Amino acid sequence: MSDRSVSKQSQEKKWYTVIAPEQFDRAELGETTADEPEQLYNRTIETTLGELQDNASENNTKLTFRITDVGSDAVYTEFVEYTLTRDYLRSLVRHGSSKIESFETILTSDDYRIQIQPVAFTTKKADHSQERAIRRTMTDIVRETAQEHTFNEVIDSIVEGRLSSAIYAEAKTIYPLRRVEIQKLTLEARPEEVAEEEDTAVDVDEDDVEVE
Repeated sequence: MSDRSVSKQSQEKKWYTVIAPEQFDRAELGETTADEPEQLYNRTIETTLGELQDNASENNTKLTFRITDVGSDAVYTEFVEYTLTRDYLRSLVRHGSSKIESFETILTSDDYRIQIQPVAFTTKKADHSQERAIRRTMTDIVRETAQEHTFNEVIDSIVEGRLSSAIYAEAKTIYPLRRVEIQKLTLEARPEEVAEEEDTAVDVDEDDVEVE
């Protein structure tokens, strides 16, 4: 391919400003380019909470957004994942202490299916019964929070640290804790996708019923 052809192809690409959801104050997440607007749908953009808040201490938190709408010179996104960096999580591990994890897949009050992964770090080594009790406490609080709040409210409670603080306050009565974090939150399905799955499941069940 000639230099002229490469130059022409490059000129045909268009740049778009990537906009965060309203929940994140419509902040600019950067720019992306495409030959055609249709190529932009479902493309993911990753940033850090530190970059959004202009706070370097929050750079250990990664946020992922997915493009859902395309305008004339901007694209709009939805939130799909919150995750802590591996380096940060490794820094919380201490010899002679316990790391207790839980993985919960739940529907929010507005029918978003999400997975939340809390993790607790004890001051010293807990026994198995204490670890089970702490894990059960994490599970109960995470499930209650998700089921009683909307998707956006759950995101806020995690980003602002309220969910991890609630777990810490309850679980520390079982065994002394050094820290509690939400290491990951993932959007697994939107309400319309959940409803479609449920309709499909019902159809399958009905087909399995024998008519005499």
